[in-house]
Amino acid sequence: MDEKEHLSNIRDLIKSEYDPELARHYGADEYGMKRYVLAFLKRGPKRTSTKAEADRLQKAHLENISRLAREGSLILAGPFLDEDDLRGIYLFDTESLEEARRLVESDPAIQAESLVMELKEWYGSAALMAVPQIHPMVEKRSVSE
Repeated sequence: MDEKEHLSNIRDLIKSEYDPELARHYGADEYGMKRYVLAFLKRGPKRTSTKAEADRLQKAHLENISRLAREGSLILAGPFLDEDDLRGIYLFDTESLEEARRLVESDPAIQAESLVMELKEWYGSAALMAVPQIHPMVEKRSVSE
């Protein structure tokens, strides 16, 4: 099967009309949207002094991301690709800034102050809730390996 046929098959699987059961499942409002909390991760005041320490902290950071995703509270996460002070984002399935703060504070890089966070309430597509189910289908290798 070539790429064009594969994409056509995917489109056939995806309904193009409103699905009230799916909307309810993902917590969508009438616009197909819902509230989330975004965490912006920024370079913190305490940077690791050795490569081994930095590698250990990065591994723990990625393992924590995987744990939060498995538990269902983290919808997506990823780094920014430049070397600016803004390092990455988390998108949480919670409307509570306090709950998001607790989740971010479970990150070893936050605990070590290698990263600091800024939280923002955000209104976005409820379809983002499907990312955790779809991602394993395109992930050949886990980032936490």
